[in-house]
Amino acid sequence: MSVSPVELRAMTRARDLGASVLGTTSPNPAVGAVVLAADGSAAGEGATAPPGGPHAEVAALARAGERARGGTAVVTLEPCAHTGRTGPCADALLGAGIARVVVAVPEPTELAGGGAERLRAAGVDVVLGVEQDAAERGALAGWLTGVREQRPYVIWKVAATLDGRVAAADGSSRWITGSEARAEVHRLRGGCDAVVVGSGTALTDDPQLTVRDADGRDTARQPLRVVVDRRDRLPATARVLDDAAPTHVSRAADPAELLAELFARDVRRVLLEGGPTLAAAFLRAGLVDEAVVHLAPKLLGAGASLVGDLGISGIGSALSFSIAEFTLLGGDVRIRLHPTRHTGGVSRTSGDGTDGGS
Repeated sequence: MSVSPVELRAMTRARDLGASVLGTTSPNPAVGAVVLAADGSAAGEGATAPPGGPHAEVAALARAGERARGGTAVVTLEPCAHTGRTGPCADALLGAGIARVVVAVPEPTELAGGGAERLRAAGVDVVLGVEQDAAERGALAGWLTGVREQRPYVIWKVAATLDGRVAAADGSSRWITGSEARAEVHRLRGGCDAVVVGSGTALTDDPQLTVRDADGRDTARQPLRVVVDRRDRLPATARVLDDAAPTHVSRAADPAELLAELFARDVRRVLLEGGPTLAAAFLRAGLVDEAVVHLAPKLLGAGASLVGDLGISGIGSALSFSIAEFTLLGGDVRIRLHPTRHTGGVSRTSGDGTDGGS
């Protein structure tokens, strides 16, 4: 069944809506939905509320009102068919008189599955898999990783010079990149459930790891701050232990154990901001799903490297990445990448631990 240009534009908007609520919905998926009236005009839009609140379709239908009748719902994840903390979204669509539903990602869990079948049985046209890859790599990536691998999605963020240095020989590392790149890091933090550093970074830089707005003030919503400190080196005076945001000090022996701890705390998106040693541990374990590299047009010639020893001795064994995005941020460059070859790997399992559904 074909999809119209209007529906494709609505799907792009739905993906943006899902991205706008990242960091607020876990353990549920960050879904976006757009309702088009029968004449194709936009009638309402919505995104997933925090757990216990309305799902994206319900929010979009509420804004559309009677204009939803005979119209189309465009949604990034298949509407759920089960009752959790909220009712089935499939039933809400039927009750609103929606005639057609366009979906990016089919529901992957048994718990929330069956929405498309329920809608079709009631005479609604349903199209699945529209721009699915873009949706899966976008706001749904963290939730889907949780469903498929029972762990959070990991984004490794690093700022470096052109020669791959994250600090100078004297240990100084502040302001490698400019203000635009630093502001982008705060936006990235704000879309994650947890920010992770090692005890070395906590001791050397004493970061606060909060999300701050353009005026330098802490935002209302803060991710969990996580420090991996197996040797109890973190002093009580560390800024990461202040009351600006919640903090978890982990003694996990390896990245997989740490991610299991965080998954149990409903964390689905992790921002890895630790130093070269912690980054190397995650990369060796094959537990980096995305890399965001900020490069400053500077050379140091010495100092801490971007990443520690990966156990690679030849070019043929190098980790490789595909470039997803390349952006100028003031005088710096941001490169967003996805690994195409890992040194390690994780097993893929099925299951769920959430409300499920959109």
